[in-house]
Order: sequence, then structure tokens, then C-alpha cells
Amino acid sequence: MPSLNPAIRATQPDSRQEPQPRRTIRQVLLSYFYWTYARGSFHYDVMVTLILLFIFLTPHIPGWNYGDAPSSTARLTHPIQVVSNGGLGLIITVQASDLTIPVGASEKAVRQILRKAIEPVIGDAVSVERWESVTDANGNVAWKVWAHR
Repeated sequence: MPSLNPAIRATQPDSRQEPQPRRTIRQVLLSYFYWTYARGSFHYDVMVTLILLFIFLTPHIPGWNYGDAPSSTARLTHPIQVVSNGGLGLIITVQASDLTIPVGASEKAVRQILRKAIEPVIGDAVSVERWESVTDANGNVAWKVWAHR
């Protein structure tokens, strides 16, 4: 039975309130950008879900390279010899059997292959200055590479 007391009737919510105007897509996106939703709300859950999807799906998308591939040292079967060049850089010797350099490869391609071979040992910030093919006392062919860090 409804209350006849006017004071109590005034505190009860009025079911005839006007509805809130709908927000535009721009307003919703801005509130996502500024993360204005309370924890546990629908939009908060949507944002967290989108972040988790980004984290778990992007490594599997072709063309997205984060540079986190394992180093290529496992394919080298011979040790790499590193000698100082009297403060001018380093002289690195790599066995030719550990590298696959195509016949007629350009200078740029050879430089890149040699850099990739010595990078795990010397570090990422290595630049190859010059190189030459040498033969050791046992008749094994090797690449002698002059490089800088």
C-alpha cells in the first residue's frame, strides 16, 4: 500500500525521470583513451579484454616482428676467434663452413651475413669494415673480418 506521508513520497525515486542522452562514439572512445571507467564496469572489462587480445595475438600475426628471435649461434659448429686490432677495432675469424654465402652475392649481402654471424659474440652494435678469405695451416677456408663496436 502506498505511503500517504508526503515526506516519504518525496524521497522515493521518480520513475518518470528523463532518460540520459546517448553518448557519441567519439565520447566513448575518449573515455576509453583516458581510462575513465570504474573497475568491474562493462567498459573496463572491454578495455582489459582488448589489451589481453593484443598481448596474446600479435606475436602470431605474420609481419609483426618484435626482434625476439633466438640467436643464431646454435648453427655455428666451429669457434669464432676474436683478436684486438691494436685499438682500431677487432679482427674476427669465422670458419667458411659455418656460413652460407651464395656465389656472386653482393658486397652488401656478404657484409650482412658476416655481421649476423659475429653479432651473437660481439654484440648488436657491431659494424663490419672489411673482410677477406683466408686459408689456415690445415687447409680450412675461413673469413677474416675487421669490425668495430
